[in-house]
Parts: sequence; structure tokens; C-alpha cells
Amino acid sequence: MSAIEYAINMEQRIVKIAQLSNGKTPFIDWIESLDKVTKSRVQSRLTRLLENNFGDHKKIDNEISELRLKFGSGYRIYYTEIDNVIVLLINGGDKSTQSKDIQKAKDILQEWRKLQWKNLKT
Repeated sequence: MSAIEYAINMEQRIVKIAQLSNGKTPFIDWIESLDKVTKSRVQSRLTRLLENNFGDHKKIDNEISELRLKFGSGYRIYYTEIDNVIVLLINGGDKSTQSKDIQKAKDILQEWRKLQWKNLKT
């Protein structure tokens, strides 16, 4: 798993998207499944994130946090911060699948960290 850079450093934030070892990107898969209006609103939120404006967010545990979008079915974007600079977008979902989405985010992050460690050794 590597990370695809989403945008260039703006206001001290670089946003990256987790990519699995099979090349899939769960966050992109999720955002592409959204309707046009919802996708636009999510992308607008990501733009604010680049500007260091997290808006409504919540720390889930010591690694995973969620951006809470208060429209539709209560959309969530799961992420982690690395060195207070890089925000790794892991996956997304809504309130109805929150528990499952959080576990998926943890699994993706764990795999990403293992692969980063492996890449450092080679």
C-alpha cells in the first residue's frame, strides 16, 4: 500500500489517499460511488481540509479520526495525521455503516503501516 497524493502542500497540509497493495483506493472507490451533488460537497470539504480547516471532526482513537459531514445520511471520512502534516484519507461511509467503516479504516491503516515499514527496509 502506498499513498496517492491528492493535492500539493497548501497551508502546511498535504492530503494523501491510502492505496492498498492491490492498487485499490477505498476512499476513491467510496467517493466515486456518491451522487454528483454529494461528491461535490465532499470535495468542497476536502478543499477546506487542505486549508487546515477540519470543521466538525472527532478523534475515534489514538490513530483514527473522522470528518463528520452533516448532510444526507451523515457521511464520514476517516483519516489519520502523520507528523501533524500529512493527512492520510483512509475510507468513507455514513452513519448507518459507521462501526464497520471504522474497523475497515483501522485495517487499512495497519496494512499501510506494515507496507511502509517493508518499503523502508528495501
